[in-house]
Amino acid sequence: MLLINFKNYLEASGDRALGLARAAERVSEELEAEIVVAPPLPFLALVARSVSIPVYSQHTDCAKVGSTTGHMVAEVEKSAGARGSIVNHSERRLDIDCIGQVVEKLRELGMVSVVCARTPDEVSMISELRPDYVAIEPPELIGTGIAVSKAKPEVIKDSLNAIKGDVKLLCGAGIVGYEDVKKAVELGAEGVLVASGIVKAKDWEGKIRELAEGLL
Repeated sequence: MLLINFKNYLEASGDRALGLARAAERVSEELEAEIVVAPPLPFLALVARSVSIPVYSQHTDCAKVGSTTGHMVAEVEKSAGARGSIVNHSERRLDIDCIGQVVEKLRELGMVSVVCARTPDEVSMISELRPDYVAIEPPELIGTGIAVSKAKPEVIKDSLNAIKGDVKLLCGAGIVGYEDVKKAVELGAEGVLVASGIVKAKDWEGKIRELAEGLL
């Protein structure tokens, strides 16, 4: 999987969120690669109803339907067209009890959970909650252009060893090129989580294709 997190970059907001999602869709169809996009939350429904590839929420709270103003609620996200959610990103952390509630709710709704972890120890703890994926992202490498797969390959190996059950591992932080993705897959990851490496690129489609080819 190539999971593209748009974060809240202006380059991928408004109509541009749809432009980036459509670029990802074209590459996915061309290469028959699994590409997922996570647009800024205000554009979740717009993107989800406009492309055929999976669209995930960037975050889900352990909040219930109803009087929970300002929270991201799984049932509402699903009604907007989301097929899954990133959970516990290093920029939007949750406590372990809340993560467990969110993972369980997403499972009940038939949605995919991608729970972020900062260390192999966190990977071990989070994998016990049985999310679909755990994404290992050392926070010190996020947005640096220094890929975890090259700078800290042992983190990926240790994370794979730490996983309990049949949870799949993604890796992120500093992924910017073909070799970064290829190395991550060679180390045993099922894919990568990417943000600025794609969003900030001048040629979205070309960069998505480059990274997606690293999966193949």
